[in-house]
Amino acid sequence: MTHAHRPQTGAAQEWTGRASNRMQWVLAAAGAACLALGIDLAVDGPGTSGLAPLVMSVVGCLAVGLLVLFGTIAFTHVHVSIDYDAVHVRCGHIGLPRRRIPLEDVSDAEVKMLISPRTWGGWGYRWRPELGTAVVVRRGPGVVIELGGGRHFTVTVDDPEGAVLAIRNCLRLRGSGHPATGAGA
Repeated sequence: MTHAHRPQTGAAQEWTGRASNRMQWVLAAAGAACLALGIDLAVDGPGTSGLAPLVMSVVGCLAVGLLVLFGTIAFTHVHVSIDYDAVHVRCGHIGLPRRRIPLEDVSDAEVKMLISPRTWGGWGYRWRPELGTAVVVRRGPGVVIELGGGRHFTVTVDDPEGAVLAIRNCLRLRGSGHPATGAGA
C-alpha cells in the first residue's frame, strides 16, 4: 500500500511505499524447521554415535536455522519513506537493516521497471561494484537513486513513479530555497 501527500507550494513533500515478498516466509519456515531439528536433537540426547557428532549436528542445525530464519524475516518487506530531508529505507518487521539517505546527497532518481534478485545475487541488502547498493525483496519495479560520483542506491518498491516524483519535488523545493515548514517565498 502506498500513498502520497501533495503539499501546498513550499511545504515538504512526503511519500511512503513498500514492497513485500511472501515467498520469504517459506524460507523462514525452512529456517524454523532447522532450528526445531537442532532443539529436538539436543533434547533427545546422545544416540549410539557419541557426543561429538551430536554436538556438531545440534550446533549446525541451530546456526543454519537462526541464520535462515532471521535472514529471511528481515527481508519479507521493505518500507520506504521520503520527506524534505531524506529518503528512509527500513527492512522487515523491526526495521533492520535501515538506511537514511540525506537529500543533499541525492542528485536524481529514476524508475526501473524490472529489478531482479538474480542481477543482484539474491534477495536482501546487496552491493555490486558496477551497480551500487540495493535492497531487493522481490522481482519487479523499483527506484534507482543517483547519489553522485557514479554511486546508486536501488530499492524495490510498489509505485516507484510516486517515489521518483516525491524525490524530484523535494529536490526542487530544496533547490529553490523553500523551507519545509510551508512558509515559502
